[in-house]
Amino acid sequence: MFAAERRQLILEMVRANGAVSLRELARVVQTSEVTVRRDVRALEAEGLLDRRHGGAVLPGGFTRESGFPQKSHLATAEKTAIADLAAGLVEEGEAIVVGAGTTTQELARRLARVPGLTVVTNSLLVAQALAHANRVEVVMTGGTLRGSNYALVGSGAEQSLQGLRVSRAFLSGSGLTAERGLSTSNMLSASVDRALVQAAAEVVVLADHTKLGSDTMFQTVPTDLITHLVTDEPAAHDDRAASELQALADQGVQIAVAGAGAAAAASGAASVSGDGASGAGRGARREMPLPGQRRTHGQALRGVPVEPGSGDRERERERARVADLRRR
Repeated sequence: MFAAERRQLILEMVRANGAVSLRELARVVQTSEVTVRRDVRALEAEGLLDRRHGGAVLPGGFTRESGFPQKSHLATAEKTAIADLAAGLVEEGEAIVVGAGTTTQELARRLARVPGLTVVTNSLLVAQALAHANRVEVVMTGGTLRGSNYALVGSGAEQSLQGLRVSRAFLSGSGLTAERGLSTSNMLSASVDRALVQAAAEVVVLADHTKLGSDTMFQTVPTDLITHLVTDEPAAHDDRAASELQALADQGVQIAVAGAGAAAAASGAASVSGDGASGAGRGARREMPLPGQRRTHGQALRGVPVEPGSGDRERERERARVADLRRR
């Protein structure tokens, strides 16, 4: 394929999807990421698209939000690896909240195997993924349906979350930077995500490498409230993405990187699974070096000690609060 043909195809993909990763572009045009990066740089010079860490987006500053059909075909392998790893953080009998998004939908499919789990969500897709899980209880917020991502938003969704307390919130978004944290392109979605954060003792962000360094209009989770980031391995030559990850780590975010096979194992990655009988998570993880680990409300991610018995008492209180939400 000639350079002009490659660039035309790249431009068509970006226009159709809003944002496309370099990996996906290289796969479609059947060339290396180095060549695709040169093509993207040339198209950016003509003002036809904007480069982002690990990908390309429509021109115009802040990334616009793609619809669900487009998002569902972006970085699918990466989202699967992230969901596998994130599922290993969920324990039997927990109560959690899961926000809307294609990555959180992948996570929900894996949570169906965790017994005694209670999931509060504003996402119809998350609820659908768990609909036939006999051992998982699903609690949906109220609100108005936003058709582009099949999520419930508005004051009804936010009010139904008041007074709720769970162990963790699992969220995704449109962009993630060390400076502003997680962000999204829609004001209503951002408002509900903030309410989900307020309901949780810890916040776990699920973001593939295409989101790193991207900044969108509405902040949902500032960096100092992000406890844990689960992402995938940036390209070896993507220094800016690596710098962004290090900047997040320097601010106290615990980072788990889903690797692929031998490359992850060579970097000291380890298999992660749930502590209970679920065995939900099956992925490779590499922890970034941190200046210190944080704990909130007596809870901790794996590897951080907590007072014996405190987790059981907290889970009992969480289940009581969720039961109260269902009655209301």
